[in-house]
Parts: sequence; C-alpha cells; structure tokens
Amino acid sequence: MTGLRPAYYAPTGTRAGDLVALLHPPYTAWHLAYVAIGAGLVPTLDWLRLTGTLLAFFGGTGIAAHALDEWKGRPLGTGFGDRALLLLAAGGFAMALAIAVAGAVMISPWVLAWAAAGIALACAYTLEWAKRLHSDLGFALAWGAFPVVVGCWAQAETLTLALAPVAVGAALLSLAQRGLSTPARFVRRATVGASVSFELRQGSAAWSREQLLATWERPLQLLAGAVVALAVGLLAARAV
Repeated sequence: MTGLRPAYYAPTGTRAGDLVALLHPPYTAWHLAYVAIGAGLVPTLDWLRLTGTLLAFFGGTGIAAHALDEWKGRPLGTGFGDRALLLLAAGGFAMALAIAVAGAVMISPWVLAWAAAGIALACAYTLEWAKRLHSDLGFALAWGAFPVVVGCWAQAETLTLALAPVAVGAALLSLAQRGLSTPARFVRRATVGASVSFELRQGSAAWSREQLLATWERPLQLLAGAVVALAVGLLAARAV
C-alpha cells in the first residue's frame, strides 16, 4: 500500500479503523438507500418490513460481500486474517438468511427466493465467478437496481409500475459510481505518485495527486449524500 488511505473513508491501521474501512460506510449507506427508495414507492409503508429488509441487505452486502472482497484480493490492506474475514462473511450471510426465514413465515415463502438471489449475486460479483456479472453493468444491476426491486416487493409483495424507471435510475447512478470510483481506486492503491499537467493557451498548469483524486472522490461523496437524503425524504413523506 502507499502512504495514502486505500479509500478516502478508510482509516486503516487500527482494528477499529480496519472495521470502518471494511464496512465502506458511504457506499453501504448509498446502497441501503436504494432499498428505502424502493419501499417508498408503495402508498403505505410497513416499517417492520423495511427494517428487516435493510438489516438483511446490511448483513449480506455491508458485511458479507465486503468481507469476501477483502478476503479475495486484500484491496484495503486491513489487518484482518483470512479466518476473521470468512467468519464475518458467514455471519453477515447468516444474519440475512435468519431475517429471510422470519420473512418467509410472516410474509411469503418468496422472501427466501429473494434472499437466495441476493446472496448469489453478492458472491458471484465479489468472488468474480462470472465475467459478465463482475462488470460495470453487473454492478449496476446487482448493487443498484436489485435493492430497489427488493425494497418495493418486500412492501407490496408485487412489482409496481413506478418501479421500472426508479430501478433504471438506481442502475444509472451505480454506473456513475463505478465510473468515478474505478480511476480513484487505481490512483490510491496502485500508484506511488500521480500528477497531471495541462498545456494552457497561455502557459501550463499541473494537478497534484490530491487534486486528481478530488475530481472523482468529491462527486462520489456528494452522490452518496444525495441518494441517502432522497431516501430519508421519501420515507419522511410516507411517515406523515
């Protein structure tokens, strides 16, 4: 690793910092917001169902998928051993499955099918089982559209007409996320130095590594905050 953090939100080096890095707080909140946005598409919101759906996604993606990602390639360079990462992944998936079993009893057996699909997507993408899935489009569908669809279905037990454009919107936002984060990760994790020079009409200018990273990471921070704010506003409207 270089002297820079492996991600702008990743204060690695201590056990607490490694855990924060592993959970990817802004991105996890971003993707959980898609679940809330999907739930907010129905006229009457069931808060218990929403809580269960959010916790299941947090276990499956916020914990398990991120732990598997670190276990496979060590992109964050945390101090967690292989055993600890696999235990975290197993615990996250167990949390999601336990909630799914409860949902199958209380709501519908189809909850188990959605949970199985989610775990399969998380594993296939993170462990790169399929090249087509481990791609920009695969990320957009698995981490963007899928949470919106499940969030809506968990409330209505059907798919509404408004769901399609919202799911497409989430997929497009995820494509934007991927387009910004990919070069930022490359500069942070694969390089020991970076700068960009510009030939101006009059003279020249140069950007430092920090300025270069800011061109991608500042929009990522704003997008994460915007999506979470939209989700909170939509839920607040349903609570009135």
